[in-house]
Amino acid sequence: MQQLWPVPESKQVDSDPETAGELESFYEYPPELSRPWVRVNFVSSLDGAVAVNGGSRGLSNSADRRVLSLIRDLSDVVLVGAGTATAEGYRGVRRTEARTRRRTERGLSEVPPIAVVTGSGSVDPASPLLTDTFATPIVLTSEAAPAERVAALTEAGAEVVTAGRNEVDLPTALRELARRGLYRIGCEGGPGLFGSLIAADVVDELCLTVSPLLTSGNTSRIATGPAAGTPRDMRLLSALYADESMLLLRYGRLAE
Repeated sequence: MQQLWPVPESKQVDSDPETAGELESFYEYPPELSRPWVRVNFVSSLDGAVAVNGGSRGLSNSADRRVLSLIRDLSDVVLVGAGTATAEGYRGVRRTEARTRRRTERGLSEVPPIAVVTGSGSVDPASPLLTDTFATPIVLTSEAAPAERVAALTEAGAEVVTAGRNEVDLPTALRELARRGLYRIGCEGGPGLFGSLIAADVVDELCLTVSPLLTSGNTSRIATGPAAGTPRDMRLLSALYADESMLLLRYGRLAE
């Protein structure tokens, strides 16, 4: 990958952050966090599609997947909507040598748990999210979730957290994660969850991989749902150019 922004000190845009051992520095969370820090990660086509043939894999490549894995390595918890978890076939985060090294160096747990957002508790108790995992999964749900579903999820090994009456109240859910020491939150979608995070004005960073494809069709954009009251200003933090004309961009919210 080639570093485009910030411009390297040598002024050469062919600086390779992987070779220089700097890739992790682009995606480090702020130190000593005292509140939830939400980083959202998406891949999108040039015309805004978030999926090809029903999934994001057709938009991705090895560089995008490497950054996705790195963000997981640096996060306390992976946040995802139930629909995306089902469509993408989520299971628990796996152990790898690089993941173990990175997390051990930072004093993090062996692997990050996955926190699934579903107001109705609509996670299959037999899902690999619950049955194939090293870390206890978290289900963030609402008081409207049927008691029998909550009981089934708990019996299957999930930690069920109620945050909100009729739907998941995201600021409350994030506070619940922070109360468990999970401050570094890596959100992997989907569009409905991202849209709700924007509406709640709790997004700190967006990591966006732009895939050089034109897809058209009726596929969703990366964020859908209620409009934000006031658009949130963001600034470019880093830009990397990868193989196959991929751009990996990272934006952060402007200081208030």
